[in-house]
Amino acid sequence: MTKKNDIIHTQNNLKNPKKNKKICGPVENLEDYVHPEWWRNIFNPLYLKTDSDVVDDRDITKEEVKLFSNILSLTPDQKILDLCCGQGRHSLEWTRQGYSAEGLDRSHYLIHKARTQAKKEGLNVKFREGDARKIPYQTDYFDIVVILGNSFGYFETMQDDLRVLKEVYRVLKPWGKLLIDVADGEYLKNNFQPHSWEWIDKNFFVCRERSLSCDNNQMISRELITNIEKGVIADQFYSERLYTKESLLELLQKARFQDINPHSQITVNSKRNQDLGMMERRVILTGTVKKEWTPLKIQSKEIVKNVVVLFGDPNKPDALKPDSVFDDDDFYTIDQLKSALRELEGYKISYFNDHDLLINDLMKNRYKIDYIFNLCDEGYDNDPKKELNVPAFLQMLNIPFTGSGPQCLAYCYDKSLIRGIAKEMEIPAPDAFFIKPEDSTFELPFAFPVIVKPNFGDSSFGITQRSVANNLDALIKAINEIREKFGYEKPVIVEEFLPGKDLSLGIIGNPPESYKILPVIEEDYSALPESLPKICGYEAKWIPDSPYWKIRSVPADISEEAKNTIIECSLKLFERLECRDYCRFDWRLDDKGNPKLLEVNPNPGWCWDGHLAKMAKIDKINYTEMIRMILRSAEKRLGVDTTDDFKTNGKKDPVKKTKIKSDHPDK
Repeated sequence: MTKKNDIIHTQNNLKNPKKNKKICGPVENLEDYVHPEWWRNIFNPLYLKTDSDVVDDRDITKEEVKLFSNILSLTPDQKILDLCCGQGRHSLEWTRQGYSAEGLDRSHYLIHKARTQAKKEGLNVKFREGDARKIPYQTDYFDIVVILGNSFGYFETMQDDLRVLKEVYRVLKPWGKLLIDVADGEYLKNNFQPHSWEWIDKNFFVCRERSLSCDNNQMISRELITNIEKGVIADQFYSERLYTKESLLELLQKARFQDINPHSQITVNSKRNQDLGMMERRVILTGTVKKEWTPLKIQSKEIVKNVVVLFGDPNKPDALKPDSVFDDDDFYTIDQLKSALRELEGYKISYFNDHDLLINDLMKNRYKIDYIFNLCDEGYDNDPKKELNVPAFLQMLNIPFTGSGPQCLAYCYDKSLIRGIAKEMEIPAPDAFFIKPEDSTFELPFAFPVIVKPNFGDSSFGITQRSVANNLDALIKAINEIREKFGYEKPVIVEEFLPGKDLSLGIIGNPPESYKILPVIEEDYSALPESLPKICGYEAKWIPDSPYWKIRSVPADISEEAKNTIIECSLKLFERLECRDYCRFDWRLDDKGNPKLLEVNPNPGWCWDGHLAKMAKIDKINYTEMIRMILRSAEKRLGVDTTDDFKTNGKKDPVKKTKIKSDHPDK
């Protein structure tokens, strides 16, 4: 493992200082220990604690907002984007003063803090998670964009910084203004403190080391945060590019800003008045956007999108279903989906479910279809191994579609492969071992109880109460049962059976630009007889007469630390596996309350009473709204022009059609 991976591992565990601490000791070259994306993990509760004398001081924030407002000559009717807003201290203050401000930041934790504070005060201010290099707003939207508190220069290359400024240029209206507040690089190069320490409060103190990068253009910093009772709880490294007024002016010019003006420097009046680091002295520059308005597309009040919904074939056998046929519950579920789609304006919906004609139907209508709503999670010909065949064929035809592509579906169908990817990403998963078809003997590398699963599959097929084994005889029986059901040529995976809560998290959207994290849910096993293992397997999903049918999903009662771990790891997996539009992640707690990954479910169950809908309902999102959110997520990814987010009123007026870009990866 490299040094950079070591330190990012440390930063991933800041919220639990007792767990997996990684302290580096004496370091010869700080720059070697900076992870290229250090900023993904460092903005957490410890950041707010160590920098609280500046970033959590209401008086300092008021002074800065007053200064910035005067420089910009702000008026209440102007829309302000507080880019890289952190916990939203400036956005909140502007809103308190009657201005219209929104905040965007990459840190889920800080955005959560901002939203919580806004709700607490009853402030109407919107906070979103997103990447500053791809701002999730339409062109010509804001009057003002601000980048404050030295929230610039974090990326590994200056080219990424330029991408940020170009995005700012795009979302600003003609004559819109950018105000950027960054550390005075020239001053810091000559006056930085190589070593310092300060008390944060009576229990915490911070030791800092600093050095210039090899090219003298970045400040490399190391923080060791110590609790007097627990010892060193964090050892973190980060790097920030040092801009002078001249170099920043040159970068703004490359991004096409004009009338670039420097303003008075900021010096911070910290009450603690100890090591101010990068915040000690900062420079302010403003630039103006002079461009033509982006032409609007001529369109009527609504945009009609010709959408085809793909289902499984109700006239073919489906081995996953108890009687291998579509029953009344299946048809009711389909009708609930159709009812939800009828409530959405701006769509012309068609349904394809005859798999004997599916290929011909798609080829014949390929130029009439705007995109496919791919709900064929049964797989082509209702064969789950062929679930990926449907999006693969759509790619060949250049027909855009919702949900994940064939590569992602192939990855996630293989439980062992997902475990390997998670391990590579340092994401916790249960201990397990793989039994190949030819294996007749094996060694159990961990203690009972264990759970036996088919390595390939979904919908909990093959996982029953007999899959949990507490001794060797039960384990052998469970393995044989799966081999008899699936075939002796199929591999089996044996995992440690975790005793903690059974959890699921849903994501709708496409991180990092625009997405919604649904509430974490847990399975309530209180109605299950004590003699039965607590699993949400095939019986819970498909057998109404089973005692497992009584399992209910409820809002998860877990620690904030566990919740944040689940969210952060799920987001990383979403991006790494190239999930799209919506996904569900299944987790379970071990005996110490630590979450471990069970499965990743791209294109998860879309039915009205499924896990995704249950999560949405907890968040006061009804089924129709959830379906619309999935469609909107796909449309944003595909580049569709749409109306306001998640608007549903049931009207269907004659409108004109729009075409969208191809979903083919080469287009």
